Amino acid sequence: MFIYHTIAEIREYVREARSKGHVIGLAPTMGYLHEGHLELMRRAKERCDTVIVSIFVNPTQFGPGEDLDRYPRDLERDARLAEEVGVDAIFNPSAGEMYPAGYCTYVDVEGVTSILCGMSRPGHFRGVTTVVIKLFNIVKPDAAFFGQKDAQQALVIKRMTADLNLDLEVITLPTVREADGLAMSSRNIYLDPVQREAALVLNRSLLKGREAFLAGERDPSKIINLVAGMIRGEALAEIDYVEIYSHPDLQAVARIRGPALLAMAVKIGRTRLIDNILLEV
Repeated sequence: MFIYHTIAEIREYVREARSKGHVIGLAPTMGYLHEGHLELMRRAKERCDTVIVSIFVNPTQFGPGEDLDRYPRDLERDARLAEEVGVDAIFNPSAGEMYPAGYCTYVDVEGVTSILCGMSRPGHFRGVTTVVIKLFNIVKPDAAFFGQKDAQQALVIKRMTADLNLDLEVITLPTVREADGLAMSSRNIYLDPVQREAALVLNRSLLKGREAFLAGERDPSKIINLVAGMIRGEALAEIDYVEIYSHPDLQAVARIRGPALLAMAVKIGRTRLIDNILLEV
């Protein structure tokens, strides 16, 4: 496996793979890999001849006071894990490589970025879409792989890909969870044992919301109140949002008449966790 730190290097690697007729897969990450990331890479290996993983803690998607400086980083560990699942190359650029002096171009996707995490993290999705389209332009993959845990992010990227006529497939894979149901996240490392136990309320409340839906409840406000009530019962939990929107277009609904996304962001101590579940019959 190769590790490249410059755009010129990874482009040369891709050109060589293309010359062999390879299908290229890309899994964009911020590193500190967990089983959810590794599953993206395994699925990419099944579909693509050459799999590239980007590891880049993107500063433009972090707001003031967020955890940019303390976000976990361990390239040696990440490289070992990626190689074990068959990744062919890692692209690990510096911030200066991706955003050189004088950089002033950004990509905004309107509408679907104004709700959920877009409302509570202003500018977040502008940073996400900008770095992702840069990665798409640098690597020019045939397919890119994202996780359902970041459901809004995946839908925003699909919208951008369609609107800008990008010639690649965006593939979303199911959330990978710990045995006790906690969605895997690089930020889980921030949780102490007591907070880690408290964080289980996210998945438990999502399952309770889905249970109500499958029992016939179609009023989103009633499901939201049920879910939020469970979360408020956990002393260490502070709700950022619990919302239901249609899926995949993320429109507000007065009554659930088709597939819908039940999504939440909850702080456990200082750690902000997100999770979601699809409501569909």
